[in-house]
Amino acid sequence: MIPIDDSPIVRDGKSLILAMDHGLEHGPVDFEDVPEKLDPSTVFETATHDAVTAMAVQKGIAEGYYPSYEDDVNLLMKLNGTSNLWMGEPDSAVNCSIEYAVDVGADAVGFTVYGGSNHEIEMVEEFRDAHERAREYDLPVVMWSYPRGQGLKNDTKPGTISYATRLALELGADIAKVKYPGNKNAMSHAVTCAGDMKVVMSGGSKTSDYEFLSQVEAVIDAGASGLAVGRNVWQREDPTRILDALEQVIYEEETADAALEATE
Repeated sequence: MIPIDDSPIVRDGKSLILAMDHGLEHGPVDFEDVPEKLDPSTVFETATHDAVTAMAVQKGIAEGYYPSYEDDVNLLMKLNGTSNLWMGEPDSAVNCSIEYAVDVGADAVGFTVYGGSNHEIEMVEEFRDAHERAREYDLPVVMWSYPRGQGLKNDTKPGTISYATRLALELGADIAKVKYPGNKNAMSHAVTCAGDMKVVMSGGSKTSDYEFLSQVEAVIDAGASGLAVGRNVWQREDPTRILDALEQVIYEEETADAALEATE
């Protein structure tokens, strides 16, 4: 872990990462209700909102669309990822090198580690290589720290999420992206386990405005540094409105109620 508050992907100590790696990880199913979002440029447009500190995408999307937005969007290049067609023990193919990410213009890189998978050893070794190369270019490293595997019964249990943040700290990540462990106290413990490393919550499946913002409020109250979100923003009819509200909750530490009232 290194200090990254001066990085482009951080604003006032917080981060709001807009993710669009779902086409690889989940497939077209995530776009069934919003078919227009199959065009990545529509989500890049959303990412120009002041609340968004970076957009996380795979290299094909980055090289094809980021050049048109490089003046308005900070790029977080996802280095690994695997399709939902893969039915084996959780694993993630390395699809992009640090050097290529730099060539495309990345401001940071992201890497998934499935702690608890039968492939954990090789994934951690791949993360080590990416992490140490990223340091040569002063690129912040965000770990998608997702405990997962045949021996893991509950991947959002409080103790499991605390382990996920600690794993990311121990391996050198600058930000850990983790799932919500169910309540503010459990999230607070996960943040404590991360030491000085930043922790952001994974946005997950789309929920109601109030439910989503209330969860983000709890995460910020617990000491986390923000959010990495996809579907809960770009699957909405009005992504700008929810980003306006998220800006209030994350950076101004307003309540969900106050944020919704301010954006009506």
